[in-house]
Amino acid sequence: MTQIVVPYLLYADATRALDFLSRAFGFTETMRSEDGDRIAHAEMSLGEGRIMLGQPGEGWESPKKRGVGTVLLYTYVDDVDAHFERAREAGAEIVEEPTEQQYGERVYHARDTEGHDWYFGQPVRVAAGA
Repeated sequence: MTQIVVPYLLYADATRALDFLSRAFGFTETMRSEDGDRIAHAEMSLGEGRIMLGQPGEGWESPKKRGVGTVLLYTYVDDVDAHFERAREAGAEIVEEPTEQQYGERVYHARDTEGHDWYFGQPVRVAAGA
């Protein structure tokens, strides 16, 4: 069996998150399970990657409610500058615009509707010492 890490993100408003992640970051919804008026579980894909998400039950909180982020999501894209423009136009909170990093990648940092920190990167050169 192939080993794959799939982050599971919590959103108080999962419907809004699904829409935002699609418009801003290019994710495609692949599955949704509702429990009454809440989304208990959903899945989205971006290229070969995927995420799972849902509305938190008792005892769980999104970063927005907690007041601090607890994880950073790093995602590779083919054209980081075009991806950045898409995210900005869709209303993503831009924390850092695209910049070339010393390790050979061009990266930008955005925050979604509930405070999850997303980094989108594209390799642009071989890092020194690699």
